[in-house]
Amino acid sequence: MNSKNITVKTYSYGKQTIDEDDINAVVDALKSDWMTQGPAIQKFEKALNEKFGSKFASVAANGTACLHLIALGLGWKKNDIVITSPITFLASANCAIYAGADVDFADIDPLSYTIDPNKLEDKLKFYASQNKNVKAVVAVDYAGHPCNWNALKNLKEKYNFQLVNDYCHAPGAEYNNDIQYAAKYADAVNLSFHPVKHITTGEGGAVLTNDETLDKKIKMFRTHGMTKDETILEKNDGPWYYEMHDVGFNYRITDLQCALGISQLSKLDKFVARRREIAKYYDAIFSTNNSFIHPHISENVKHAYHLYPLQIKFDRLKISKKELFAKLKAQRILGQVHYIPVHLQPFYRKKFGFKPGDFPVSEKFYEQEISIPMYPTLTNEDLEYITAAIIETVEKAK
Repeated sequence: MNSKNITVKTYSYGKQTIDEDDINAVVDALKSDWMTQGPAIQKFEKALNEKFGSKFASVAANGTACLHLIALGLGWKKNDIVITSPITFLASANCAIYAGADVDFADIDPLSYTIDPNKLEDKLKFYASQNKNVKAVVAVDYAGHPCNWNALKNLKEKYNFQLVNDYCHAPGAEYNNDIQYAAKYADAVNLSFHPVKHITTGEGGAVLTNDETLDKKIKMFRTHGMTKDETILEKNDGPWYYEMHDVGFNYRITDLQCALGISQLSKLDKFVARRREIAKYYDAIFSTNNSFIHPHISENVKHAYHLYPLQIKFDRLKISKKELFAKLKAQRILGQVHYIPVHLQPFYRKKFGFKPGDFPVSEKFYEQEISIPMYPTLTNEDLEYITAAIIETVEKAK
């Protein structure tokens, strides 16, 4: 008797959603004359501008490359101070290091998990008292919840710093009923198209801005520092001619990826709507159990739910987070933690002297947070299984 292959579902914290339209878009690009540096690049950039309300877009190899391009384009350099949130991916801070700048942090708001404007102003006042100016703030729309952008904009005007939105988690979010808020508040907006994000190009990212000068710099830096812009050229020998005015990088993206990105972007609203349905289900389940803290949503915000950051009160349990992860993995639930506070990384402790206790809200959040499965193809039956497994595991650990 032949045994049949049975596929057993495994639930990761996030995954891509690809359909036949996406596949066909990539196939069409493969059959075209252009695999890279072709018309799909500009078409994707135009689509991003139309969706998010920015005047200019530059697509690039990945979100980290885009943050580096922003740092270069905004002119960060040695002795500049850049402040970001401790609860973010390393790249939000590392981009300042790439440019030779120094990094500091401001703790998160305990409800939104985004940078706390009051804690940020405390840092700004401290540096002002030392006759030091903060060059830039990289504010992260963590998990898909927009920061308090009104407060951040007021601080920008008061203390005269550059404002960057690390928007990788938030495409589709709304702030004050506006899906196009990001480029209205920030000098530059960073996106990532990694497979776990709302839309994917495999790898890839983009910089949005309303500043034409910044956009031109970013487009030059993403291609070796080369330009054919006749307004910049010192001379012009012909249509083949280019000049290098600064050191740049090869941070280009391909037409194949952009073709996928165009197709994915057309489905963003549908993806986000399903993510919100999943979050609503999770909220209803976890809000009835005092071992959990589910995400809080500010009144003027519509969350995009790249992540569902569930906090678990481990001080009430007889198991550690590591043990919980192992028990959930045995039940095919592969959670993640977002994030280890950046200031606790060995590099940042050694270079800048950060230590445990510096940002207590972020550190407490890290101790309790687990990112549970959140992606559009989860069915209601999947959600029932995931929530039941988590709750049963936690109840047994009391």
